[in-house]
Amino acid sequence: MPPVSKDKPFVVVRDDGPDIAKLRTAVVAIGNFDGVHRGHRSVIALAQRRAAAAGRPAAVLTLEPHPRSYFRADEKLFRLSDETQKLRLLAATGVDGAVVLTFNAALASLPAEQFVSKILVERLAVSGVAIGFDFHFGQGRGGSPAFLKDAGARYGFPVDVAPPLEDEGRPVSSGTIRSALEAGRVVEATELLGYPWFVSGEVIHGEKRGRDLGFPTANLKLDPACGLKHGIYAVRVGIGDKRYDGVASFGRRPTFDNGAPLLETFLFDFSGDLYGKTVDVALIGWIRPEEKFDSIAALVSQMTIDSERARDALKRSGDAFPPLGMN
Repeated sequence: MPPVSKDKPFVVVRDDGPDIAKLRTAVVAIGNFDGVHRGHRSVIALAQRRAAAAGRPAAVLTLEPHPRSYFRADEKLFRLSDETQKLRLLAATGVDGAVVLTFNAALASLPAEQFVSKILVERLAVSGVAIGFDFHFGQGRGGSPAFLKDAGARYGFPVDVAPPLEDEGRPVSSGTIRSALEAGRVVEATELLGYPWFVSGEVIHGEKRGRDLGFPTANLKLDPACGLKHGIYAVRVGIGDKRYDGVASFGRRPTFDNGAPLLETFLFDFSGDLYGKTVDVALIGWIRPEEKFDSIAALVSQMTIDSERARDALKRSGDAFPPLGMN
């Protein structure tokens, strides 16, 4: 994934906000883009190539909240990236901006033909559209790739459709990546995403047990819908523009309290106060499942082993980290 140009602002437009003029006539890649994985980036690359050839901006059009959260509000959705993370990842692709449509009752009931005429043509005046092979849109998912190609021919804009992408027989999809993370297979998730999966959050106060044990941790509460497997991970932590290696535990701390899930990260070779700071924690490798120990001494001994295993995994990973940053 190319680095973000520092002299090229990334424009975010919500619905028909005033900055919409900056992205009119763009070639637009459309999708949910949860995780902005390699499959998503193949769609975005189609838009970028056509935009470059036509001398037009390249942009993405995405939906928030995720439509599945709207239609199945009582079901938890393990998102690979929340809206903020998604926009950071989209910016890192080098597109000029993103149009974020609010997915509500009005948009859900908008027929596919009107989605094309009112949003793509009237609002955005698109110079082209790129979508994935399985993209559907409009009321009742009535709009298909074939429908959009036909509509583009009628309204005067080309439509490019990205074919399915596989990695060693596995479909590169958000669902496949969620399944890998739910099983603790973070190396597989990295391969499918094209970067290490990460979480972001504000460091909160915990019970400070880690400090007493000689392993002070930076603690994050993750989204309750997060399906990541409970266990110990080798991680790389971003604090501003600095990177630190570490080892993290995600789970309920069965040796102590079986409380609410918490991500507790011990940063190697770091000293300082992180409370209240926002950090990115990227998962580099799987160490072991979460387990209950019979004594504190046994736990500390295992934490020492975990730290060494994490250092080894991180050494093998080079400088792997998500392509974050948005000016």
